[in-house]
Amino acid sequence: MTATAPSGGTPESRPDTTGNTTGSTAGGTTSQPPAPAGAPPRAPAGASPPAAAPPPPSGPPDTGGGTGGEPREGFWSIVAEALGLAPGSSPRRRAVTLLVLVMMTFGAVFRDTLVEYLTIERNVAEENDSNKKYDASQPPFTVTVRPETSEPPEWAMVLDRTLTADEVRTMTSPDNPDVFSYLKSLGGRPLAYAPLLEHAPKRYTEEQAAGGRREFSDTVKMAVLSTRQYEVTVNDWKVTDLTCRKSTAKTVVARPSQGGAAYQGIRLHLPPRADEPVRTDDAENQGKPYFATDHIGVGGGQSSGALRAEVIAPPGQSCEWGVKLHYNDNYVPEGRWVQVKGDEGEPLRIRTESVPADPRQSWVFGAVPWTPCHDKPEGNLCSQL
Repeated sequence: MTATAPSGGTPESRPDTTGNTTGSTAGGTTSQPPAPAGAPPRAPAGASPPAAAPPPPSGPPDTGGGTGGEPREGFWSIVAEALGLAPGSSPRRRAVTLLVLVMMTFGAVFRDTLVEYLTIERNVAEENDSNKKYDASQPPFTVTVRPETSEPPEWAMVLDRTLTADEVRTMTSPDNPDVFSYLKSLGGRPLAYAPLLEHAPKRYTEEQAAGGRREFSDTVKMAVLSTRQYEVTVNDWKVTDLTCRKSTAKTVVARPSQGGAAYQGIRLHLPPRADEPVRTDDAENQGKPYFATDHIGVGGGQSSGALRAEVIAPPGQSCEWGVKLHYNDNYVPEGRWVQVKGDEGEPLRIRTESVPADPRQSWVFGAVPWTPCHDKPEGNLCSQL
């Protein structure tokens, strides 16, 4: 039911629907409705409101925590600053700048590679031209000549002096099996009996027989070397500056035989006969001009060319001579003659001698007992001296 307050009096409490009474006072204190659940307690009526809590101190936002309270900069921020970008530039601006930098870097590398690729053919050509000029400036070849040192099957030894009685006894002693080496130790110079070229052309064999006696050759080995990059072809030679004089040898010791086989190489007389030097090979080309069918190839990575030369001086004479070689190569396709020079740059001089015409001492041995030919015995091999 509803209560009606009397006029001029204290209003009476009016019950709510829950049976609670509101608006009543106790001890002069007006009662307040209870606070909602979870809300802070209300201050008593008439009390001052509580003071507001102070706000937290303001400061820079935490960016990950640097040392000493300083913020830590990102890697790309450092890179952007190094590239001259203003701090705080937008990410897009930074990305574009980095992209341009990468493109410039690759462009520089590609440019250098492209330039190198485009100029490599020219550089190779220039290098080849330079190598060719250097190669052409080098001597086409060098020649070394040394005497044959091995003992031939049949030989003669010449000395510039006579042998003493003791040396004769040692030379002819049955206890001395190496007469060749013994005479060389006394200063002897070896010569070889020149084998007959039986398969040579008829004209050449007739010239051999015209002398009436066996010929002696002063054999040398000639080596031709070249450091040229391209091949050098030696295809002819000729004797130069030939001078001969009477032999001054005083002693001859010979070991003849009934004939010997020809060696591979060349042969020429002093002065040269027609078509010399000729082949000494025991083959179908024996006695024919050597350079008509063959040549010496050196340079271009090839090994040295070598020739064994049997050089025959006139009987009883000692000669000196030089040699010119004809060659052609890539630089001189038409060919050129070159004077062969020695170690000191002077024209090479080769000495060739024969047995003296009238030696003071002469011996033969081997096929016959030791025979002193200077005593003029008869019926022996002394005629082959």
